[in-house]
Amino acid sequence: MINYKITMMAVILIACIIIVPVESQAGFKFMMVEVAFVLDATGSMSGLIEGAKKKIWSIANKVVELNLAPEGRIGLIAYRDRGEQYITKVYDLSYDLDTVFRNLQSFKAAGGGDFPESVNQALHEAVNLMSWTDRPDVLKIIFLVGDAPPHMNYTDDVLYPTICKEAVQAGVIINTIQCGGNPSTKEAWMEIARLGNGAYIPLSQSGNMVIIDTPYDAEILKKITELNTTVVVYGNPETRQNTINKLNAVTSAQASVAADRAAFNLSSGGKVIQGKGDLVVDWKSGLVDPDKIDEASLPLEMQKMTPAQKSEYLEEMQRKRNSLNFQIADLLGDRSKYLKDPKNLSVQQDTFDAKVVEILTEQAAKIK
Repeated sequence: MINYKITMMAVILIACIIIVPVESQAGFKFMMVEVAFVLDATGSMSGLIEGAKKKIWSIANKVVELNLAPEGRIGLIAYRDRGEQYITKVYDLSYDLDTVFRNLQSFKAAGGGDFPESVNQALHEAVNLMSWTDRPDVLKIIFLVGDAPPHMNYTDDVLYPTICKEAVQAGVIINTIQCGGNPSTKEAWMEIARLGNGAYIPLSQSGNMVIIDTPYDAEILKKITELNTTVVVYGNPETRQNTINKLNAVTSAQASVAADRAAFNLSSGGKVIQGKGDLVVDWKSGLVDPDKIDEASLPLEMQKMTPAQKSEYLEEMQRKRNSLNFQIADLLGDRSKYLKDPKNLSVQQDTFDAKVVEILTEQAAKIK
């Protein structure tokens, strides 16, 4: 057990050296950061939607770098318009970024007949349906991202001036990111940001998405694939399938995306998945006793094991995980240096993820 603790402390220390700048370790400013992305999912937003799928872990890593809070939750809303396949799809704020990632993968850009969209409904749901934490030490932010103005002629809509007032009263900041240069969208987006105590950011139609592949990404993905074999999937059928889906989502992702996710997982203590479903983590943290779990909830290879054999099996998975985490941390260190090369840094400015982090930094600094 002592060796395990020492090993894990070393892994976490390596992760902190890679990910968190020394000057940011003075202490947390907030208990939590909560961010809801409200995304126009009509056909013209395909570039932004596809780019956002690849940037969600990059954004999460940069929030870790800011050291604003020990925990964060992310929520998603996709919106289109009345008469489309759907008006909104709402995914509540969650600590489980693997699930957030999977939900984002389901977003497809399609539809969009007349130009205005159901912006008012999407904003209203972001302010009123998300489970915002009602505490003053929680930074609560919405990013409204789209290229078309709201319909203002739906008589049963709550209009954005009222919604912004509700947001301010609830301590939620509304920022707007405009894709493209439509004048009517600009006017509405600037007004929403003003009324929501937020910022207005104009970007290109694609959101200025920049994906930088590094020479280390393929090897990191290979190690992640090995790391996935250390997850001991358990629980009811739904929980087990959810865990398997998380593992499949990362191995099928672009290598650079998987590398960003690996960096985030190392920063959160060397996890392989976020959320529940990994018996190795839950056993080591004392949340569950494998001997008291219903046999059918265990993987087949553990169902007939004695208590001693179960412990030995889980210890072996943890040892293998520690070794792979060390190797991944080393590769991530090289990757970080590559990305911080001036020629690579220069193309990462004024991008969607850079602007999101810039706004978070500025708004956090303004809150006493």
